Amino acid sequence: MRLNFIPPLMPCLVDKPPEGDAWIHEVKFDGYRSQIAIEDAEVRIFTRRGLDWTAKYRDLVETAKGLNVQNAIIDGEIIVLNDDGVSDFGELRRAISRRQHDLYFVAFDLLHLNGHSLLDMPLEDRREVLHAIIPEGERIQFSEALPGTSSAVFHLVEQAGLEGVVSKRKDSKYRSGPSTNWLKAKCYTIDEYELLGVEREAGKPAFALMAERGTGRYVGSAFITLNREMRERLWQRVQEHAGTAPKGMKRPATHWVKSGLIGRLKHLRGEEDLRHASLQDFREEEGT
Repeated sequence: MRLNFIPPLMPCLVDKPPEGDAWIHEVKFDGYRSQIAIEDAEVRIFTRRGLDWTAKYRDLVETAKGLNVQNAIIDGEIIVLNDDGVSDFGELRRAISRRQHDLYFVAFDLLHLNGHSLLDMPLEDRREVLHAIIPEGERIQFSEALPGTSSAVFHLVEQAGLEGVVSKRKDSKYRSGPSTNWLKAKCYTIDEYELLGVEREAGKPAFALMAERGTGRYVGSAFITLNREMRERLWQRVQEHAGTAPKGMKRPATHWVKSGLIGRLKHLRGEEDLRHASLQDFREEEGT
């Protein structure tokens, strides 16, 4: 019987990783959650939603064929590393089409092996078996648990510029869908974006609408956390630089501005668009 795609277990987002000895902590990589299904000489690679992307990952398919298993389902993340050795989501999309040899699959769970479902096996035991079947130095790598307390691990990951930490209960079974047995804590980062406008509605917090610098692509809104003096200065600049709405954007409560105002935002690291973002400061672009 052919192996079927298993919808992945999805970690819940928390502010910080849990404490205690009941958990293991792994690096949260910035890539595409994927699943490798091996059946004899055939290998298929699925996306998080179950789409068959085997044809996009030719080199990883060949590496998977070399694993010493008859059949298996491996849960993991497809990544590409930047020059600092950190997973880079932006480079990943380019690597899939142009640089297959730069792709890695980081394996962190084993759901099926040689005719047996491992879903009811404790996480620690599943990972022990997984570790044994992943050779070192290949494009498929094992996601090692990080030693130390959760706070020390999170600090180390944050300082290294990584996306965050995934904490998993050692004794947990694998169940598809959102689960509090896996928790993800993301790090924050500071970046600059172009201000498109300020959304102000009576009785509601004000938000800055932001775009990617250079492309003008709308990436989301940021809560304005400036002090009173800076808020007044921002509002003055918005009025002085009054502009029109970008094409396709209809937000009646927004005061749009011309290009030239740059906002400094604190936001969750490793997201394509802004999440949990706040405006920390702003400036006028040089030459405007």
